[in-house]
Amino acid sequence: MNDPSMNKGHLLAEPVTEQDHAVGPASAPITIVEYGDYECPDCLNAVPVIEGVRQSLGGRLRFVFRHFPQSSIHPHASAAAEAAEAAAEQGKFWEMHAALFQHQKELAEVDLSHLALTLGLEIYKFETSRNQEKHRLRIRTDFESGLRSGVKGTPTLFMNGRRYDGPVNAKAIIAATETAAR
Repeated sequence: MNDPSMNKGHLLAEPVTEQDHAVGPASAPITIVEYGDYECPDCLNAVPVIEGVRQSLGGRLRFVFRHFPQSSIHPHASAAAEAAEAAAEQGKFWEMHAALFQHQKELAEVDLSHLALTLGLEIYKFETSRNQEKHRLRIRTDFESGLRSGVKGTPTLFMNGRRYDGPVNAKAIIAATETAAR
């Protein structure tokens, strides 16, 4: 069975490792990698879709998020990604990830330190960490791996290493995972 939504020409250039931000078991038969941008409206629209896919597939899915800030059109995306990385140092990447999308429309005005406080982060550690070069390097590495994988916009999804070009809705993605799991 050939699934036209699974692009055979675009493969994930960098395999998923323990360094990636992932939820779900590493042994899951399906891995979805999203290249995303915290200021991208389509990425915001994808959040409940991905959540629906995660709920539906449960332990059969590992979901990975990689940064792909398109700073030329989304001027606050890189700062948001740096905040997510600073939160990750305190074990709260996914909490900050969700909060950044919840506040996407006001990323220009939102106080990232206040957001960190509401998530229970140690604020001095967060502030010190936020602008560290290692976070910019991590974000740049994610971005460059996206470029090598043929990513041109966000969100771009890969299922088990192959780019998914179908509609970003839970039903279509779940159907495509059946092909990807084989």
